[in-house]
Amino acid sequence: MEPVKSSEFPFLADWFAITYRWLIVLSLAVLLVSTRHLNAPAMVALALPTLWNLVMTVLAAFNRRMNAHRAINFGADLLFSLMIFVVSGNLSGPAQWAGVLSIAPASIFYEIRGASLAAVLITLLEGATVYFLEPALFAPQPLAILTGINLSVGLTMGLLSLPLIRRLRDTYRNLVQNRREHEQRIQMRERERMKALFDMIATFSATLNYKTALEAALNSSVSTMALSPEDSDSLLAAFFLFDHSHLRYIVGRGFPARDQNVPLPAQSGILGEALRSGEHRLVVSDTCNDPELCKLIALHSCRSVLVLPLIRGMNAYGVLLYAHPSPTFFDEEKVEWLLTISNQAVIAIQNARLFQDLAEEKERIVQSQEEAQKKLARDLHDGPTQSISAIAMRLSIARRMFEQSPRSAMEELAKIEELARRTTQEIRHMLFTLRPLVLESEGLIAALQTMAEKMRDVYQQNVILDVDPAVVAALDPNQQTVVFYLVEEAVNNARKHAEATRIQVLLKFITGDRSMAGLEISDNGRGFDVAAVMGNYEQRGSLGMINLQERADLINGLLKVDSAPGKGTRIRVYIPLTEAALDRLHQRAPK
Repeated sequence: MEPVKSSEFPFLADWFAITYRWLIVLSLAVLLVSTRHLNAPAMVALALPTLWNLVMTVLAAFNRRMNAHRAINFGADLLFSLMIFVVSGNLSGPAQWAGVLSIAPASIFYEIRGASLAAVLITLLEGATVYFLEPALFAPQPLAILTGINLSVGLTMGLLSLPLIRRLRDTYRNLVQNRREHEQRIQMRERERMKALFDMIATFSATLNYKTALEAALNSSVSTMALSPEDSDSLLAAFFLFDHSHLRYIVGRGFPARDQNVPLPAQSGILGEALRSGEHRLVVSDTCNDPELCKLIALHSCRSVLVLPLIRGMNAYGVLLYAHPSPTFFDEEKVEWLLTISNQAVIAIQNARLFQDLAEEKERIVQSQEEAQKKLARDLHDGPTQSISAIAMRLSIARRMFEQSPRSAMEELAKIEELARRTTQEIRHMLFTLRPLVLESEGLIAALQTMAEKMRDVYQQNVILDVDPAVVAALDPNQQTVVFYLVEEAVNNARKHAEATRIQVLLKFITGDRSMAGLEISDNGRGFDVAAVMGNYEQRGSLGMINLQERADLINGLLKVDSAPGKGTRIRVYIPLTEAALDRLHQRAPK
């Protein structure tokens, strides 16, 4: 068993007993000084209860008690009372009533029974002390007076302590009850918050519509703050998400239609600070002084604004904003809860965006497949199909020529044979571009060389290669595949549309630390207006430039197209080979 026990609440009875003890010790000290009975033994007798009471005061200050605390105090008070009685002169001294020092605290600890018991015990002890130490003073009348004083004080203090102790007990019960009710309210609020949080997470899991998820987050944050009807009506809340470079209202409460259509740059004021730092910002001031929030009319009456940035990793999606007319509304507990809501909302936004990106990527894949099929159909129609039709027609002519001029027919058959060989080469070239097996078996350089040879043999197109083997070694297999198709797409575009006599392909490092590669395909053809071509792809059948852009995106590259009518075309793709190069590339595009 531990020698000391503690409590969450003050021991009020101890404080009253300590107070009585201080008052009585002080009174006895004043009495002994005034009657000139304060000698060395008396000083020691007064010092002991003083030190004892100091110890009891320290324990009470920390809400602590000894085991058998009341009984130990009862015995100590009896001892101190008897010592002061003896050293002050017994029945002949001025401190005959020193027994009060034991009776008063006993009336607090044990009520009337304790006060009466203390009066009887101290009277017997004092009488026995007089009998043994000073038998000459042992007389009935002084002892009767002493007994009367002690019993009267005991009965009086005991009766007075009854309502006091009753009030102390009621106060203690009320403290305990209030504490229990407070804990129950806290537990109930936490259960409601956890239920709201789980319901919100369930909503996030059940829907990929980010507006539905954000509305659930907003409702959960407001409903679990246990607001009064007045505070609930005055609270403003809204999600503002980035649309390109500006924040725009998505869902909320309390914002009029005009505010919902106001774009916010989020470059200055509390919005800019929160997004730059990634930490929440609580401002207690006039929002009219904020350079951006002043645009929102609903906030003009608010004196406290809480902005929670919605950031996940390197992506900033927007902010969650709360506002209230009271400057003290957002205490620490509310802010912590709203931070929890905002963190969950960021996950919902991220999941919705990922799903949206996945859907868009799926659509792009379908479109790419459709475009590849259309391209194959066009190439077959413009090439082998026309050639085969020509072969069939010329064979018919050759058959008739055999009847008239066999020699001329033989010459025609030779031309038909050459046409068949060229058609075969075209078909093989198309098969090569669909799946270049040499790329898989021998690598990018061999695949580009094969493509250049086929372009020369089939189409008499001159393609010059200048490829650094060290760059190819730095590219992974996926990057090599994408680079091949970038070159193939650009070369075919130049062959078909530019009427170029010379096409050059360069693949080099463009930084000293070899962290970035550069792919360049240039021709001396007729060129084109880049802005005009990129601006009307919805009306045109070819998607060559878009294909180049999408393939560059696959390797996190940056595509640049330079061209003008009559000045040829230069296509450049900057390919980052490290994470640092990727960051630099997208922070400041090369010129």
